[in-house]
Amino acid sequence: MNYNIGVIRGDGIGPEIVAEAVKVLDHIAAKYHHSFHYTEILMGGCSIDVNGEPLTKEAIAAAKASDAVLMGSIGGDAKTSPWYQLPPEKRPEAGLLGIRKALNLFVNLRPANLYQELKEACPLRDDIIGDGFDMMIMRELTGGLYFGERKTEEIDGKMTAVDTLIYNEDEIRRIAIRAFDTAAKRRKKVTSVDKANVLDSSRLWRKVVEEVAKDYPDITLEHMLVDNAAMQIVKNPRQFDVILTENMFGDILSDEASMVAGSLGMLASASLNDTKFGLYEPSGGSAPDIAGKGIANPIATILSAAMMLRFSFDLDEEADAVENAVQQVLKDGYRTIDIMPQDNSKKNTVKQVGTAEMGDLIVERI
Repeated sequence: MNYNIGVIRGDGIGPEIVAEAVKVLDHIAAKYHHSFHYTEILMGGCSIDVNGEPLTKEAIAAAKASDAVLMGSIGGDAKTSPWYQLPPEKRPEAGLLGIRKALNLFVNLRPANLYQELKEACPLRDDIIGDGFDMMIMRELTGGLYFGERKTEEIDGKMTAVDTLIYNEDEIRRIAIRAFDTAAKRRKKVTSVDKANVLDSSRLWRKVVEEVAKDYPDITLEHMLVDNAAMQIVKNPRQFDVILTENMFGDILSDEASMVAGSLGMLASASLNDTKFGLYEPSGGSAPDIAGKGIANPIATILSAAMMLRFSFDLDEEADAVENAVQQVLKDGYRTIDIMPQDNSKKNTVKQVGTAEMGDLIVERI
């Protein structure tokens, strides 16, 4: 099969970790007789440097012409980078919001599962971890505070900022349907996270989710306030199957979940629209402090590529091969620096490797 893949290498460690994911995809193509054609797309800080803006019309057109897009990390050091002297709408992260909206990527899937091999990297106690956990955080991606009207102005002599949180019932319903469909293929439980005791948007969210739940009698639905959900992720992560939530809550909770899974460098991500098209990226940031040092963890990006094989290309066997290879590398005792054991006495049981070597090890095991 032939597939066209847009590649956004991004900023910071982005080019390094994307290179390893492409290396894995090339090996999959050779082994399973596929053809992957790559189109380079500039977005983020690197696009600002070349084009003066984080996302151009040409970049959007190239992404739309692709069957899927693989993306690295976007952004830089907010304290030192000249990108952050620009107005907010001209900064690298504005490109992220822009491409999500332009491609109608309304659902973001972030799996957070704890590999048994990484239990020593998890900050939680063994009695909390148990046999591990496996949750899928489903974040609405094109609504809420991040896309509502905003302004900063002087009112009665005081600078006042306003951000508007807006959701309509259709936006909530389509993400809820995706959550229940996903749960039906997993452990048949949806935890809808909101702040319905305070926010009107959350009360509408809860009402619509309950309406959708009626069409899925075999799926257990529970509601949980976001502050309680944040606590429960560290208190008992094993209770969760699919977590359904709005944009900002999902942004925060998925980062929390990544850390109890060992490292942000392990958390893959898929952003999907209502077709087979998707944008696949690691959930972590651009980590400019380690860029170019060859120590970044490429696993989240490689697992994101596996999600692309599965969700956009329907290549389940190939996706399984990548995921199994990642797990085998961890079983064989190889670690990047971010997932090294916290206990010094256990560090001699594993071997620390760099970005490119981790990619090579995964390729060898496919």
